[in-house]
Amino acid sequence: MSKPKRSTPVRLTRREREVLMLIAQGLPSREVAEQLIVSKRTVDFHLANIYHKLGVSNRLQAFRKASELGLIPLPGQGRTKK
Repeated sequence: MSKPKRSTPVRLTRREREVLMLIAQGLPSREVAEQLIVSKRTVDFHLANIYHKLGVSNRLQAFRKASELGLIPLPGQGRTKK
């Protein structure tokens, strides 16, 4: 009988969370790069790392998975309506 695999918690860096939140707002990589004052290539590098860590292959899957795991807030969390 084999041991069940122990899942390692997924950890995103602060910058990876920033990139993912801006992507979730619908911004293309170029605009994310402008806001974070980095190159588009750097944003794409962060996205590749995010996809790998979360085991996904696109932006929507990455946002959903990160939200499910509590790595980033769901839209509207932490905001109060006035």
